Amino acid sequence: MSIIATIVGGAIIGAVARMVKPGADPMGWIMTILFGIAGAFIGSYIAHGGLWGWLVAVVITVALLFGWDALKRRGV
Repeated sequence: MSIIATIVGGAIIGAVARMVKPGADPMGWIMTILFGIAGAFIGSYIAHGGLWGWLVAVVITVALLFGWDALKRRGV
């Protein structure tokens, strides 16, 4: 059950992060979930659960999305 919870949580965090980040992101839902899971994983080391953990995970995911955009612009 924890794998399903991770995927659902990643989808929610990724979707919220894409709404917060300005600009168009032409990526699919799988990439959104993967970025959300990565943000949640990194955020779990910074904040341990609760509302604070979700907020940190969204902020980290937004930062990852900005980094992904920068890499795409460089052609990597």
